[in-house]
Amino acid sequence: MLLLAACALSAPPSPLETQPAGPQLGRRLAMVRDQIQARGIESQPVLEAMRKVPRHRFVPAALASAAYFDRPLPIGYQQTISQPYIVAFMSELLEIEPGHKILEIGTGSGYQAAVLAQLGARVFTIEIVEALGLQTRRLLAGLGYPNIQTRIGDGYRGWPEQAPFDRIILTAAPDKIPQALIDQLQPGGRLVAPVGPLGGPQQMILLEKDTAGNISRRSLLPVLFVPMVSQPPEPG
Repeated sequence: MLLLAACALSAPPSPLETQPAGPQLGRRLAMVRDQIQARGIESQPVLEAMRKVPRHRFVPAALASAAYFDRPLPIGYQQTISQPYIVAFMSELLEIEPGHKILEIGTGSGYQAAVLAQLGARVFTIEIVEALGLQTRRLLAGLGYPNIQTRIGDGYRGWPEQAPFDRIILTAAPDKIPQALIDQLQPGGRLVAPVGPLGGPQQMILLEKDTAGNISRRSLLPVLFVPMVSQPPEPG
């Protein structure tokens, strides 16, 4: 969940397909054209997923008019929804194929999980803040994403019962990538995560595990995410 600049083998029908076109659709298409495609995102599946997932449904109603600006927004519980460009950037890095099994750490608003599901992935997403996780579970079910499974729990432990995963994505920043998550990554898999302390410096990291189990890492760009925690934050 970015502060500044979380089943079927195919993607479900987009919520967009069951709703009449309106001003939010125009804003969404402009977002993809002007903020994402214009900044270098080339994956057509990612661009199409971003066109289909209704971001305004994943933010508080009072902020719906700002949903398609390229910036993070608060969603309560000391959490944010990441800016659209970063969601697209991380999704493109994952190189998702339909049927991939993905672990997301930090369900948050559910927007990133919905984009991954729209790409045809089976998404297993963990949120440590119980009230937020339950709220988002209801939202995702209501929007019609049967290929997303949610869990309330500590993301540092991953989801061992469902491992291994083809792809893993973190939407909150640990000081270092937890070994449990590396262990749960399938050989040939990719892990994308912001890494570093709160307030920086943080870097977006691409970790790859080859078919022999060897690990390589690349730092791609500076970012600033909320911290990944093993205990829920205090209310307020």
